[in-house]
Amino acid sequence: MSVLRFPVRVKPGSTRDAVGGCWDGRLGEALVVAVRAPAVDGKANDAVRRVLAGALSVRAGDLVVVRGQRARDKLIELRDAPPEAPGLLASLLRSH
Repeated sequence: MSVLRFPVRVKPGSTRDAVGGCWDGRLGEALVVAVRAPAVDGKANDAVRRVLAGALSVRAGDLVVVRGQRARDKLIELRDAPPEAPGLLASLLRSH
């Protein structure tokens, strides 16, 4: 089983869902994830998993927030990561 961990910076309450760009945060170089969902009752975390799943072409159930459940800076774990996932992640970090 291939596991990929990477930091993200969440922008809850955005006007649209989007993935792309780099943020130099507490957890290192983080992927920026904007979600329309508010940061209330885990709604933003669910939206982050759903939006990332679409961007990485994986199932939302394969993505887990392992650190930062109540923070904008999160550590995400992708379980059963496909071989192309690291390249996709690098490309998303360079976009925007």
